[in-house]
Amino acid sequence: LSSTGYARQEVVRVVDGDTVFLKDGTCVRYLGIDTPEMDDESGHSEWMAKEARDANKRLVEGRPVKLEYDQEQRDGHGRHLAYVFLANGEMVNALLVRMGLAYVMSVRPNLKYRDLLIDRQREAMAEGAGRWKSLSKAQGLRIGNRRSYRFHRPDCPFGKKTLKENQIRFRSRFDAFWEGYAPCRRCRP
Repeated sequence: LSSTGYARQEVVRVVDGDTVFLKDGTCVRYLGIDTPEMDDESGHSEWMAKEARDANKRLVEGRPVKLEYDQEQRDGHGRHLAYVFLANGEMVNALLVRMGLAYVMSVRPNLKYRDLLIDRQREAMAEGAGRWKSLSKAQGLRIGNRRSYRFHRPDCPFGKKTLKENQIRFRSRFDAFWEGYAPCRRCRP
């Protein structure tokens, strides 16, 4: 993979598994993935949040990175949205997914590396890496939305609003993740 679009910059602070600050003060949110949320104030971080943050630190803190943008370059919080590349050309977003410390979270229109990230997630899932070692394959209907790439419990208000033509049914959470769908933050399927 090659990267384009932004001058090489040094990462000076890792916030969590998918957010960093660059030397020039730019806050960067990794595109195409999500990691467990850190809550340093209450001490109640999500499962594996510290592991994701620590892995991100080992990969990028104090090192030069190159950013590659997709269609939308900033989010509603003003953060830069980017695929982050190491000096050797490896994409940090994909590395975190491959380690099982992040999952694919696609947000239209930023889908440039969606297929690559899904491939890395499937590799991690097949090996039971990181978060995937404890993901049950137990059956339990989940409703996916083809437009948002999110999946829901059948009783979720957001899932119920999904138009029939956009619905996809999954037999389990495992199947939904395997297809590159991310869990709804409201119903937490």
